[in-house]
Amino acid sequence: MAISNPGGNLNSVPAHIQQALQSNYLDLNGSAGWGQQYVPDLMEKEAEVFGPRTISGFLSQVGAEESMSADQVIWSEQGRLHLSYKCKVESTTTLLIQSDIDGNKYQAAGISNGLTGVHHGIRVNDTVIISDANQLVKALVIVVATDTVTIAPYGATTITDTDTDNGTTVLVYGSEYGKGTKYDAADGTFNSTDSRGANEPVFNTFSNKPIILKDYYEVSGSDASRIGWVETTSEEGQTGYLWYLKAESDTRARFNDYLEMAMLEGEKTAAAGASTVADTHLGMAGAQVGTEGLFAAIEDRGNITTGVTGVNAATDLAEFDAILAEFDRQGAIEENMMFVNRATSLAMDDMLASMNSYGAGGTSYGVFNNSEDMALNLGFSGFRRGSYDFYKSDMRYLKQLFRKIQQ
Repeated sequence: MAISNPGGNLNSVPAHIQQALQSNYLDLNGSAGWGQQYVPDLMEKEAEVFGPRTISGFLSQVGAEESMSADQVIWSEQGRLHLSYKCKVESTTTLLIQSDIDGNKYQAAGISNGLTGVHHGIRVNDTVIISDANQLVKALVIVVATDTVTIAPYGATTITDTDTDNGTTVLVYGSEYGKGTKYDAADGTFNSTDSRGANEPVFNTFSNKPIILKDYYEVSGSDASRIGWVETTSEEGQTGYLWYLKAESDTRARFNDYLEMAMLEGEKTAAAGASTVADTHLGMAGAQVGTEGLFAAIEDRGNITTGVTGVNAATDLAEFDAILAEFDRQGAIEENMMFVNRATSLAMDDMLASMNSYGAGGTSYGVFNNSEDMALNLGFSGFRRGSYDFYKSDMRYLKQLFRKIQQ
């Protein structure tokens, strides 16, 4: 096929379709002469120097996605079954209830003290365990006056007065009555002015709000020539080409990442009421804006540890045992999945490797399921400590996030 009037300046104006026309012929030998031999080779595939750039998918993989159609979502979480509180030992026979074991402030029934709290459920004739750094005492409750509880220790006449706010834990483990006494007697005199009452189940109510995310991709007519091609074949054997805009595809991928990052990193402003710069800027003065993301929820009412640092394997193990003790206190499930960044993952590997008796002098074959003929495996994907099983996985979002911050 003869090419007439070959174009000489079409290197920057590609055609819209893959078709040999006189307008899209690229002359590599024209007026430039043999100097065009220095034209570089064009590698058709983009180099993926940053590896997988997207970070979405974590929430969907762990089943943490749910559709909603309102401007607010409200959910409830079970409270603790057994009664346990933090208190101050005010005297050798009295306790001042200050909060429940989760730190919710105590609020006496019928008293408006400005606290969003709970009513304690300790009643007369309950048997309790009183525990702090100075003592472990079991006692009988003999008087309850709003937040003040008078007790009679079983093994002693008094308890140690510590006078420390929230420094003592009191746990109800049962009750004891004398023969012929009535259930509703609030004290041993049978002249009570108030009833023992009944304990109602408690639950915690939380709410969150969605946010609106926006982004767009702008393209002009001339930009539409910067397209990519995909060759396809139909079931009938017909071959054709589909095209796409690379920049639009990257914008869409970045927006999908924003959706997930907002669910992880989002934070709320203070409670609705006083205006802030953020809600004023959004045209929602006096309203609460933002959304509570996963990290904010964990920091607010989750368990926080900074113990596994990688500085010393023995220290990391001791700190990890402290985590297990907290799991025992919280009644955690036996199997747990850990999503960690690279530094924490390596710190845990070093901690577990230090348990190998030959770790100081080198690697012992067999302990790590290694042989002389295979690559050395110094990583761990799971382990068991105490009665808990832990499975460890690197979370790509955490690794990429900290890499971006460091850059």
